[in-house]
Amino acid sequence: MTNHADRLNAFPVFMRVEDRVVAIVGGGEEALAKARLLAQSSARLRVVAETVEPALAAFMAGHRLEHVAAPYAARHLEGAVMVFAASGDGTLDTRVAADARCLGIAVNAVDRPALCDFFTPALVNRAPVAVAIGTEGAGPVLAQMIRVRIDQMLPPHLGPLAALAASFRDTAERLLPKGNRRRRFWAGFFRGAPAQALADGDIAAARRAAADLLRADAPATGHVALVGAGPGAEDLLTLRAQRLLMEADAILYDALVPEAVVAMGRRDAERLPVGKRKGCHSKTQEEINALLVALGREGKRVVRLKSGDPLVFGRAGEEMAALREAGIAYEVVPGVTAAFAAAADFELPLTLRGVTSSMVFTTGHDLKGGTLPDWAKLAVSGATVAVYMGRSVAAEVAGRLIEAGLSPDTAVAVAENASLPTCRRFHGILSDLPSLEARTDLTGPVMTVIGDAVAGARFDRSEPLAARRADRTAPTTERAGA
Repeated sequence: MTNHADRLNAFPVFMRVEDRVVAIVGGGEEALAKARLLAQSSARLRVVAETVEPALAAFMAGHRLEHVAAPYAARHLEGAVMVFAASGDGTLDTRVAADARCLGIAVNAVDRPALCDFFTPALVNRAPVAVAIGTEGAGPVLAQMIRVRIDQMLPPHLGPLAALAASFRDTAERLLPKGNRRRRFWAGFFRGAPAQALADGDIAAARRAAADLLRADAPATGHVALVGAGPGAEDLLTLRAQRLLMEADAILYDALVPEAVVAMGRRDAERLPVGKRKGCHSKTQEEINALLVALGREGKRVVRLKSGDPLVFGRAGEEMAALREAGIAYEVVPGVTAAFAAAADFELPLTLRGVTSSMVFTTGHDLKGGTLPDWAKLAVSGATVAVYMGRSVAAEVAGRLIEAGLSPDTAVAVAENASLPTCRRFHGILSDLPSLEARTDLTGPVMTVIGDAVAGARFDRSEPLAARRADRTAPTTERAGA
């Protein structure tokens, strides 16, 4: 569910202004700034000011703006679709805003957010493509900084490419069925030969390439991407994962994948939660395999989002086998696994020269049974051990490792919700680990890292596990002394 703090108080829209009047009240620097911004559109600009400064006068002459050279009156706003109160006079701007509202016209008062119905964005113009950046009036300088970065990212030929796309739109909609095939054409249009030809300045070649792309259309073939969603923080997603999410027709995601990551997909993509969390499996692995195959056979592009990395305790092997057997094309996109995220939260070196040069990834459940796993010997020999999903079996993990010969004083780091702002960190030694089992307040995924290299971590932001162990014995001591 979206947090209220994350919601926009001003919703961005693009308003049609072609051949419509936009009124600017003011004759100085503020009015000039708005005139320059609006002159990038096809609106008819009306400047209302009894006198104007020379810079604005020169701009008006060069752009054929209408000038109402009279003291401001409410009638000067009539017929406008937008009004800018840009006089620099607080009393006049307040009056302009009130008059505009009485006429049912949206108004922006320069540097007076409380009077504004809308805010003007920092604009990246690649007409007909436009990128608008807004901060709801809170940080215009920040908006301009972002605009500069986006401006550098977008190629100059983007506008002509969008205009060419508009000329093919009706034909594409007539010839191609709505859905995957049509999207595939447009993806090839904007990333393939038409785009390259326009980048080279050859409009005729771009038109030919677009026509060839339409004629060469073939039935869509399904494709499945097994994508690592990372440990939780959406900005740890790879660029390839983001691209595939934007291309996906269907997104299958596990319960541990945050909504913010799923939301990176197309808004019209089918979103299918498939569970896969401890104690909560909404679908069996066999059902998930069958669903991936069915969607692939329908010709859909599918993203299977898995927490962390698909190849680390993600059962990707079973899904790949099912897709291979069905002849469905697939790929695997790595993700940041929880062990790496936990190590980063602790600034913990998983390998350390002269201390350890090997790692073990395991789950606490691997310790069940009468025989110690082979990796227990590696732990004793100095390997760093990363234990996934180990809170409920923490005592067993500690006991079996001590039984295998690992010192009870071996350093331990524990992270809940690694990589997220809600991350909680704990540190201690192996003999402290059993205290985790009583921590019913730890409801997020827990990652435990054990080994001599852990001693090099940063512990000033974490809670000692020993404190909780001491708390458990404290009531007995208090009663004894009572």
